[in-house]
Amino acid sequence: MNKAYLKDRLHQYYLLTRLNKPIGIFLLLWPTLWALWIASEGRPDLLVLFVFVSGVVLMRSAGCVINDYADRKIDPLVSRTRLRPIASGLVKPKEALKLFAGLCIAAFTLVLLMNKLTIYLSFVGVGLAAIYPFMKRYTHLPQVVLGMAFGWAIPMAFAAQTGSIPKIAWLLFVVNIVWSVAYDTMYAMADKEDDLKAGVKSTAILFDDMDKVMIALLQGITLIGLYFIGQQLQLSWVFYTSLIVAAGLAVYQQQLIKNRIPKQCIQAFLNNNAFGGTVFVGLVLHYLLFA
Repeated sequence: MNKAYLKDRLHQYYLLTRLNKPIGIFLLLWPTLWALWIASEGRPDLLVLFVFVSGVVLMRSAGCVINDYADRKIDPLVSRTRLRPIASGLVKPKEALKLFAGLCIAAFTLVLLMNKLTIYLSFVGVGLAAIYPFMKRYTHLPQVVLGMAFGWAIPMAFAAQTGSIPKIAWLLFVVNIVWSVAYDTMYAMADKEDDLKAGVKSTAILFDDMDKVMIALLQGITLIGLYFIGQQLQLSWVFYTSLIVAAGLAVYQQQLIKNRIPKQCIQAFLNNNAFGGTVFVGLVLHYLLFA
């Protein structure tokens, strides 16, 4: 195997795992960190933190690979995705499956450092990551499955940090699903016309002309859910201030999607990185200043 070939393979895998576009890592990372900070009251175990941050990167990468494998016949029909490595023929489908398996094995090896409950939960996480890409063929709600896949790290984080999964963990899990449906609908709005031509489903298609209203409703439910979590945990004003800032970001996102311009819908989707990060900053500051 010559160096040029190896360099090309690594570059194609880099593109396939979308490490060049880390937004998905952040959208998976923020709820994971929310859970770890709440479960540990602001003092997460360093090994648990390392395992989960590393796991986020590995599993998001694996999710991108299996997504492109599932969409290998659809992506060439969508202008935004037709140049992806599998769609363009630069990575073979079997090659992608081997990469997916390797990333999952690496993530599972890290999970083996955790307790038995966390290890058992990890099998569900892999299953959700594997089935999500295929859901757009059978349901208009693939975004719900995405939210479940992205949020499964929440009960896992509580299990790893505390050895149990309290009710607050499941509430945070549900809130994350609602938030995920909101931001991924923005993403789906950008691909709506191509998705209709390709015959695949999404919440953007399901909501149709009510898409902006439904996103606003989901954003509102997310913020109310986070407020209720703050009340249950008796968090300080610092956390609620972060929710006010997050609400402002939600309003800004509504402005971006107002005319349903694909580029601006993507910008609104990307802005959710700031939303998730703002909530996390509120949690960090609360535990630093008041715990």
